This record gives sequence, C-alpha cells and structure tokens, in this order.
Amino acid sequence: MMARIFDPITLEILWRRLISIVDEADGSVARTAFSSLLRDAHDYTCMFTDRKGRELAQGTFATPGQSGAMALGIKNLVNKFSIDYYQPGDVFITNDPWALAGHLNDVCVMSPIFYKEKVVAFTACVFHHSDIGGRVSSDNHDIFEEGLFIPFVRLYDKGVLNESVLQMIRWNVRTADEVIGDIRSQIAANYVCAEKICQMLKESNLENLDDLADQIIGLTEKSMREEIEKIPAGVYHAKGIIEQTKGKEDITINAKVEINGSDIIIDLDGSSPQVNWGGNVVYNFTYAYVFMAIKSMFAPDIPNNDGCAQPIRLTAPEGSVVNCRFPAAVAARMQIGHFMTEVIYRALSGVLPHKVIAGSGGTPAAMNVFYGRRKDGKPWHSVIIRGGGMGAGANNDGNYVYIFPANGANTPVEIFESDTPLIMEKRELIVDSGGPGKMKGGLGKREVFRVPDDEYAPLPPVNLGIQAGRYVYPAEGLFEGSPGKRAQFLINGEPGDPYGLTQLKPGDVVTIDAPGGGGYKNPLERDPEMILHDVIEGYISLESAWNDYGVVIDPVSLTLNMEETKKLRKEKMRKGV
Repeated sequence: MMARIFDPITLEILWRRLISIVDEADGSVARTAFSSLLRDAHDYTCMFTDRKGRELAQGTFATPGQSGAMALGIKNLVNKFSIDYYQPGDVFITNDPWALAGHLNDVCVMSPIFYKEKVVAFTACVFHHSDIGGRVSSDNHDIFEEGLFIPFVRLYDKGVLNESVLQMIRWNVRTADEVIGDIRSQIAANYVCAEKICQMLKESNLENLDDLADQIIGLTEKSMREEIEKIPAGVYHAKGIIEQTKGKEDITINAKVEINGSDIIIDLDGSSPQVNWGGNVVYNFTYAYVFMAIKSMFAPDIPNNDGCAQPIRLTAPEGSVVNCRFPAAVAARMQIGHFMTEVIYRALSGVLPHKVIAGSGGTPAAMNVFYGRRKDGKPWHSVIIRGGGMGAGANNDGNYVYIFPANGANTPVEIFESDTPLIMEKRELIVDSGGPGKMKGGLGKREVFRVPDDEYAPLPPVNLGIQAGRYVYPAEGLFEGSPGKRAQFLINGEPGDPYGLTQLKPGDVVTIDAPGGGGYKNPLERDPEMILHDVIEGYISLESAWNDYGVVIDPVSLTLNMEETKKLRKEKMRKGV
C-alpha cells in the first residue's frame, strides 16, 4: 500500500496537535505531581514515539538531558522486544542510568499505545524523583551507594498493578508517599497522552501514525541537513577543563567536530577516564548535550523529533568519563555532562560566532538535596535546582540566574520554606558577577539560609548534598570577553566542602553563591549608556565601570562623563588593559 502524503496545511495541523498532546500530558504533571522539583522546577520530560520507537514529539518543558537521552533510550527499549511482547494495559518502569537518562533519580514510566488492537505508538515520561534512597552525595564511589536500581519491569501487566514493585520502591526511599505519588503522576501523564493520540487518530481517519511519522521525521532531517551544509567543511577542535573534588586532577574533555557535507561527526577520544565519584556520564546523557549544542545552533525552531538526530554521529570511548561503564557512580553526572554543550560551542565558535554564547554560570546546573527529620521526628526531603548567570552572545547580555543548557526553573523561596524546616534569609543578585564584555555575562545570585535553633528547630543533623561546579574555574568569556565570578559555598562564613555530604546543626547559616556568566567581546566596546544603566540598577559597581569598561560616571549624580570616558578608553586600549 502506498504511503499517504499529507499536504502542508494538514501536516502542520497534525504536527502541532501532536505537540499539544504532549503539552497536555505536561500539564497533568503540573497538576498532579507531589514534589516541588516537578511542579515548580519542571525537572521532567514527557514524549512519545511511533511504533518503531522513533521520537515524534516532546513537551515544551522538556529538559535537554532527559529528552535527548530518552530519544535514544526509548528507541532501544522498544526494539529490545518484538511488537507482540507489548499488551494493552502494560506499563513499564525503570531507572537504569545506562538505558535512559544517566542517574537513578531519573525514573522512566513507559506505555504502549494501542488503537484498534494494534500498537501504534509508545508514550513515556521521565521524572527526576527527589528521592531514590542511597547516600545523597557527589562523592559516592559506585552505583550501589546511590540508591535503588529498578530494571526494566512491568509495573502494570495487562492493566493489573504489580503491587510488589511499588512496595519495593516504597521501602527503599525516605519519603515514600511523595515518591509513589509522583509515579502515579507519571502513569496519569502517559494515560492522557495515549487517550489523546487515539482521539486524534479517530478524528483524522488514520489507522496509525506511520505515514505521518515518516513525513515529519523526513522533513525535519532535510531541514537540519540544509542548515549544516551552509558551514564550511572541516575539522574543529575544543578542549574543556572541569574541576574535580579536592585533591584530584582536573577532568579533560577533548572534542573533535567534523563537518562533512550535511553530516556532523563528534569524536570525544582523548577525554579523561571515568572517575571514582558521581560525576561519570553515560553515553546517552553525553549525546543529549552534544545534540543540544548542534540543534540549538542549526535548527532551534524546529520541534524535536528523530529527524533532528539523523545528521549527528557521536563516538565516545567506553570507560571514559563521557561513556562510563557499570557500576560507575553517576548521581552527579550533570557536573560534567552539562559542559558538553559549552565545549561544542567553543569548537564551532570560529565558524558560527553569532550562534554561540560564552560559558554560563548555570553550567552545570546546581542541585541541592536536603533531608532530615522535623522536631516531631517526621522525615522531610527536598531538592532544589539553581542557575547562575548565562553566557553572553553576539547580540545580547547573558540572562540573570539562568539554568543552561538544562531547562529547569529556580525553586521559589516560598516553596523551599514550605517543603523544609529551614529559613531563607536572603536571595539577591551578586553585583559584578557577570563577566565584562561588549555584551555582559549574566549575574549569579546569593542565597543565605539558616537552620532554626528555636522551638521549631529540626532534629540534627540536617543533611545537605551539593551537585554543582565553577568553584575553581569560572565561566569563560569569548572573543576577549572576561570570565564571570566563581561559585562559593560557606558555612557560618567559612568555606565548606561542596563535594561531600554536609551535616548541619541548629543555628548554622549557609551561603551559596551561584557563578556569573562569561562576557562576549572586548568590554571597552560596550555602549557607555548601557554601563550607566547597569550602575544605576546595581548590576555593576562604579569601580567595575572604571576598571573593566573604561567608563567614567559621577558617583554623586550618577551621570555619564563622555569626554573622560573617551580619554580613559583610549589610554586603556593603548596599554592593552
């Protein structure tokens, strides 16, 4: 039978409807999830594939690490079994880091979609569960320390719940009601997606999604390849240096990016071997953030699907930090994995200077895991993610307090104080934290919280696990732009250890500074009026205006002295400072 070809208008209507269906599943998560990490920070991804496992659509709130890894992982899982293996009412669950999104907290629930008694698609969602048991710290040595490992198993078998699986999960986590509630939210999201797909097939008089999927994926691949072909063929290199825990030598990421017609081949050979702590990255997660870089440069406006990935080939040596072997510790994989996008940007910055940005303070995203017991002995557990200043681009300053290249949201103070017995005393932008440049790096932020020591004090200890970076190396600038400010972690005013598990007692005050983003181009090229605005708004100081930008502003009237500014800039350019 000949394949059906959809006219452009019909194709656009159906394509947009597919995306709206996943967004509706996303909406069900926001309404039903228990954890603030999901409801408020949006650390989850919903998507569905055709019956061959090829990604067709993902939710608007999808995080690149989860969605890119799922695009590979779901295809592999789907094709691991024959199509007859799947039955109506089946629901599968797994958090295998090597199969999907890279660490145990990312739990996937997947379901086949049946229409007229045949499998027509698969729907899946990955939630970053705030708790999966284990020792909550970056300095774990293997996967067995990091929590409960769930292989790919049926949670529902032909519509019948496997209660034993839920009980196994319940007895291996600290806040069981929240975790089980979030799993039920995943099941609901998949149900919404399946119902709406079947409704669309019926209303559109379609027997399946095969022809529609072929056309969407084919057109997407064609568009990606047309953009890639515009870049001069060649081989481009970049190296990323990433700090490790105290006393260990830095990690190196070597990237060779080859443009060959409409193909992009990325080779990470020469990257550091896997490490003895939780920063290791599985292949899927490495691929996800390589894909993020390529997609954002060449076709940012095309909705993600399997066609976007067809021109991209990635090789990463097995046993390296970017393609680790089981049973490596992987809980803090974002501390290294998030840097892949930045490294690929740097490699292609010479040929795509207007499509890249400088290093970001939100790379890696910072995650703080808190847990303990309230005064009445009741357990509590909360996870927040934090951004830093985004790197500047050719035509824009970096966004302030932004999570990049991940796609989460900063957790509101009100939610933090509602979920924990802790008090947030301060949250503010950090003056001068953005790297100076013609376009300025985004500002980081300071958060100060206190463990109460009054009648509401939690039982000691309050446990704090941090997954973050930029404590040693700041976010780099591009094309003479300057680096941003580094991260900082203080306990009662003294430096703490951001790599281990910190135990706090009542009365302790913790200060966490998120790093700023790198600047783009020479700061002496920045419009003096923009500097004046930044000073008035409190984003940069008078001292930075003078020293970094060569701009003279009267400290009393806060007015710009253009004559003196021209002289100062001329002198700085002559001296090369």
